[in-house]
Amino acid sequence: MSTSRILKWVTGALEILLGIPVLGGLIVVSLAWVPLGIMLVLHIITLVFSSNERAAKHGSILGIVTNCLAWIPFVGMILHLITGIILMIDAAQSHKTEPSES
Repeated sequence: MSTSRILKWVTGALEILLGIPVLGGLIVVSLAWVPLGIMLVLHIITLVFSSNERAAKHGSILGIVTNCLAWIPFVGMILHLITGIILMIDAAQSHKTEPSES
């Protein structure tokens, strides 16, 4: 499994966690918006690995935009959910294009 694919699964799961209506908001606000900064860095790292591996980059780019706009209450929740779903789809589809590791 490629590094970019693993990072897409991880960032996708974390984005969906942050998109859960009350729980995600509590996590972000109680930790003084630090999770948004951490996710921004993770998306940039994922983008770099995806670029090096010539994998799909649109999920990571959307993640960067999401975490820049996520401080807006309901917009952030919707963007986190959309980004998480797109990242999960990217990670699942990249399996089809990877050469077999056997």
